[in-house]
Amino acid sequence: MVFGKRRLALRSILAGPTCIRPGSVYDAVSIRIAEDLGFELGMFGGSVASLAVLGDPDIALITLTELAEQMRRMSRAADLPVLVDADHGYGNALNVRRTVQELEAAGAAGLTIEDTMLPQAYAETKTRLISLEEGVGKMKAALEGRGDPALVIMGRTSAASVTSVEDAIARARAYEAVGVDALFFTGVTTPGDLEAIAAATTLPIVLGGAPEELTDPRTLAGQRVRIALQGHAPFAAATQAVYETLKALREGRAPKTLTGLASSDLTGRVMREAEVKARSAELLGLGDR
Repeated sequence: MVFGKRRLALRSILAGPTCIRPGSVYDAVSIRIAEDLGFELGMFGGSVASLAVLGDPDIALITLTELAEQMRRMSRAADLPVLVDADHGYGNALNVRRTVQELEAAGAAGLTIEDTMLPQAYAETKTRLISLEEGVGKMKAALEGRGDPALVIMGRTSAASVTSVEDAIARARAYEAVGVDALFFTGVTTPGDLEAIAAATTLPIVLGGAPEELTDPRTLAGQRVRIALQGHAPFAAATQAVYETLKALREGRAPKTLTGLASSDLTGRVMREAEVKARSAELLGLGDR
């Protein structure tokens, strides 16, 4: 498959004047729904990847192979550009290089590499960061591992909530100097902190986990925020729906009495039934009989 158009679409978002909110996607069905609804970008988060693939919490149990394979499934199912949370790159700088290669081959439009120390160390209860120097090495490795120059590489830091906003700025400036395409921040809690970050850097900003006062798209756009995440509500909604449906069936409800189910029309659109029928008629002679 050729993924250049998807990567250029993400670059266009980063180069644009507005702030967009991506749709959280995690499998072939969710990405098709997000695409059909007109989302400009999909976000494949690390926590939702762990839930969708393993059913486990976000504690760095998912492997690179599992993450890349799930991304590959989504790339096949839809043309929507997807930004992938690649966590810490699944190891040291050499592992980061391979992570980029695998996710590029899987069709990601862009990916983030963060400077969090993962997995959690023995008896360590607080989030810790790797050194700035190691973080820079990981960003260099990510850029070196990129084969398609259109693939977007983002440097991500949670220093604002772990150490300080000043540390977040220092790390962001170092990653910017290396040559990453955008800067991803989590833990930014006030407009003042965002203003300081924007003033000290020049690259497009991606914001994750922001409080209520940092949700207005126009305000964010004015601080060079081009993508603002809004969590993973679709997976939570799907989990609740599956739970309620199975619970009702277990309690003896007849399937035909259930509510909230996808219509046959919606299901057909999600599975691209019309396209499959047309292809079957052309290639297999399976037209209407």
